[in-house]
Amino acid sequence: MKLHRLDRSSISNSSLTTKVNEYPYFLKIWHYHAELELVVILKSEGTCFIGDSIEKFNVGDVILIGKNLPHMWVNSEDYFNQNATELVKAIAIHFKQNYLGDSFFEASEMKHILALFERAKYGVKFLNVDTSLINEIKKMLDLEGFNKTISFLIILNKLAKHTSTKKLASDGFVNSFKSNKSDIQDKVQAYIFKNFNKEINLETAASIANMNTAAFSRYFKRVNKKTFSRYVTEIRIGYACKMLMEDKFNIAGICYESGFKNISNFNRQFKIVMNSTPSNYLKKYKTKISEQ
Repeated sequence: MKLHRLDRSSISNSSLTTKVNEYPYFLKIWHYHAELELVVILKSEGTCFIGDSIEKFNVGDVILIGKNLPHMWVNSEDYFNQNATELVKAIAIHFKQNYLGDSFFEASEMKHILALFERAKYGVKFLNVDTSLINEIKKMLDLEGFNKTISFLIILNKLAKHTSTKKLASDGFVNSFKSNKSDIQDKVQAYIFKNFNKEINLETAASIANMNTAAFSRYFKRVNKKTFSRYVTEIRIGYACKMLMEDKFNIAGICYESGFKNISNFNRQFKIVMNSTPSNYLKKYKTKISEQ
């Protein structure tokens, strides 16, 4: 799973681009770009990888992805069936943080939006978004020039004041990616994401980084603020949470699908990371869903 840098700059000399993506399924491309990206899911479900977070996504989700933050959208298996008729559909708005000038958002009236951009470097998922705001974003697709710019500022203002949000990527991931001066971290991240639910070991990761295991362990802990084994465990538990929410496997099946070799270790690690057992996590999730 190679990390790709994509060019999302506008070919129409516009300061921001608005687009509706409609495909049989999202392409599995682990990528990043210099532009921030506001995504609204209109039709689709699956899993989004944003930094080192793994999240289930569904219709109505609104997510702001910061500049140079790696991400990927992967649809549920049903979308890859040759008989599938459903299309995925999402709005994607790309823009540079300084799209209105280097100091525009530094004005006192705009600093709450600047703070939103700062939070976006981790990825921000907006929870319980009212349909009226989603409709405003849809209407923006038909606007041009000045009217589009004003409409987007109003949307950013509302998102910056939205109080129910979830931070996605971890500090360690963002800091390591931001400070990376070579492709070492990219290669290690690609190895982890490709193999986290299979066999994965420190020795192989160290060889990818061209380091001995002791040096690599020190390097990894310094840039990610956690050990290699802890990092992999948290990725596996995040994936397990996603599968629990999808309710496609029993807990034993999820244990092995997410890369653990035995139930007792899976339960122990799940409780350490999530402060809950898998069964209680699933129960709380189902209760929350039924209350909505």
